[in-house]
Amino acid sequence: MKIILASNSPRRKELLKQILSDFDVLPANIDENKYSIENIAFEKAKAISKKYPNDLIISADTIVIIDSLVLGKPKDKNDAKKMLNMLSNKKHNVITNYCIYCPLENINIQKSINTEVFFNKLDEHQIDAYIASLSPLDKAGAYGIQDKEYNLVKYISGSENNVIGLPIEFLKEDLIKLGIITK
Repeated sequence: MKIILASNSPRRKELLKQILSDFDVLPANIDENKYSIENIAFEKAKAISKKYPNDLIISADTIVIIDSLVLGKPKDKNDAKKMLNMLSNKKHNVITNYCIYCPLENINIQKSINTEVFFNKLDEHQIDAYIASLSPLDKAGAYGIQDKEYNLVKYISGSENNVIGLPIEFLKEDLIKLGIITK
């Protein structure tokens, strides 16, 4: 049985390499707007498993929630600026839903991991400089916690890997329980 990461994210790939040495990467091209936020990771895994039913699929989806509003990836630079202003000097939640799926082996693990993130107060110059780097344009909530040089985050409560896009400490526990990896 091969392991397939159903993701385009270079960050998820790098995180998964910390616990698995051998896996393939195959993005699931689904229309995420068709599914509820809680089901996107499962739908990604299911889509890949149609072509690879014998393999173990790992998929994930990350969202940012502030004041009951879900922030996905920004549409453009203006949208990114709006999101960063919204997050400035406030607490928000980052939730990554992940799925481990292999229908042939009757494996279907779906979990949601929540991390609280507290942002620094950002000034306009700081936001503009960050947007100019183009880094926020492909990330939920228009930021990457790993972009430390921009001093966005005051502190977090929970998994930093979760905020990056894959809570590998939780995923590792599940893979150990399944006998896929050892400690």
